[in-house]
Amino acid sequence: MTTLNPAARAALPWRKSSFSGANESQCVEVAPLAAVGHEGIAVRDSKRPDGPIVQIGLGAFAAFVSYTRRQTV
Repeated sequence: MTTLNPAARAALPWRKSSFSGANESQCVEVAPLAAVGHEGIAVRDSKRPDGPIVQIGLGAFAAFVSYTRRQTV
């Protein structure tokens, strides 16, 4: 993956996870890196928007989502 400059980070269309919890103390946001010309998904802690971003390949993210959908809460 690549390092995103501040302009690219700001341009990402972040979306909060639907499983963030009622009190929003455990919020995760995701954004498609394609929006800034890269491949994959960016993930961040919504409480720390300027904090670290984890970049995940599309295949790995699809596998993660598939796995979590099969789990019971």
